[in-house]
Amino acid sequence: MSKPKRGLIHVYTGDGKGKTTAALGLALRAAGHGWRTYVGQFMKGREYGELDAARLLGDSLTIEQYGKPTFVHADEVSAEDVRLAQEGLARAGEAMSSGAYDIVVLDEINVALFFKLLTVEDVLELIQDKPDDVELVLTGRRVPDEILARADYVTVMQEARHPYRQGILAREGIEF
Repeated sequence: MSKPKRGLIHVYTGDGKGKTTAALGLALRAAGHGWRTYVGQFMKGREYGELDAARLLGDSLTIEQYGKPTFVHADEVSAEDVRLAQEGLARAGEAMSSGAYDIVVLDEINVALFFKLLTVEDVLELIQDKPDDVELVLTGRRVPDEILARADYVTVMQEARHPYRQGILAREGIEF
């Protein structure tokens, strides 16, 4: 069970479904090789199916949430939303530097940047401080160009069709 010798930077972005799912799929694959993954979820503070699944994987997958259990709207960002995101970024940095994880996922961090909960400079500093052997994954729509420029992998999820357009709301086990 070899560990990564050179950790690269992944960005999963775009308006299509599957960014978080892709990051969790990577974590699942890595767990099969004995790797440990830390997922910090920005702007999320409620129960999602992946939290229960992480418990089943034991210490192979750790997920922490940095948000209130309500939806954040871009035009209604509160001081608490900003504080939780900033504390989350600090916590993710600690996890990344701890030596305990092979992969660190910053889930929805691009949206947190778009909503101005964090600054691009702070995220670029975290990227700069990444240990050489840690794989780093950043997910979310509207990724800033400065982040794209630092990525080794960029995957854009493009919506071709989505049931939401036919009035089908998010479904447990599929979207959350």
